[in-house]
Amino acid sequence: MTIDATAQIHPSAHIEPGATIGPGCRIGPFCLIGAETTLHDRVEVKSHAVVTGLTEIGAETQIFPFATLGEVPQDLKFKGEKTRLVIGVRNRIREYVTMNTGTEGGGGITRVGDDGLFMANSHVAHDCQIGNRVILANSVAVAGHCVLEDDVIVGGLSGVHQFVRIGRGAMVGAVTMVTADVIPHGLVQGPRGNLDGLNLVGLKRRGASRADMAALRDMMEELASGSFRDTARAAADRGAANGYVREVLEFILGPSDRSFLAPR
Repeated sequence: MTIDATAQIHPSAHIEPGATIGPGCRIGPFCLIGAETTLHDRVEVKSHAVVTGLTEIGAETQIFPFATLGEVPQDLKFKGEKTRLVIGVRNRIREYVTMNTGTEGGGGITRVGDDGLFMANSHVAHDCQIGNRVILANSVAVAGHCVLEDDVIVGGLSGVHQFVRIGRGAMVGAVTMVTADVIPHGLVQGPRGNLDGLNLVGLKRRGASRADMAALRDMMEELASGSFRDTARAAADRGAANGYVREVLEFILGPSDRSFLAPR
């Protein structure tokens, strides 16, 4: 067990032999820190939280009461193999959040990027790959093997089906079930997740110009006119001058285990 001298640990917390606690960490009352866990600099674990398994938590991440990170996957195929959970820096992981380690069949690692906000009761399942600055609102459930790219926002009480990819900058509205891939910068709404347009507010916040948004609108109209992949392939073959459009086309033509939410 390695505990930096500057770490502050409440007497009621239980640190299992083998854990690594970095400089400036703070661990509150009645926490459990597992033997294979690594907490990097200035991680704060508030009361009654559990961090276990082969889990690594990046610097300055805050873990709120009753969160459980690094427990085994909710997958009947899991047979106790050594798999990991790696969480980046400056994340805020709120009350009752659960994040599981990976599975052998899914690559063995669940990964969460930097600067995310995971609101109360949200869940990140085994083998998910979560990007930077992702926001999961209250009670969002992300199933196994999903990919959420940078700057994705998922509204409260929504669910994401296993193996779904959600592209960079997309937004999913509240109380939505996402059963197919979502293109970058898409806006998804409705009980069964319809692609209703572009996340224009997100695009503006990230500095997209009027020309960028016009090019994306034109691309959306073209995609809505025919077979999704065939249309994207033809557009890619012609070449796209706009970087946002190229990003969407590359996403569509990339590897996927699901279909796509197509524009209506």
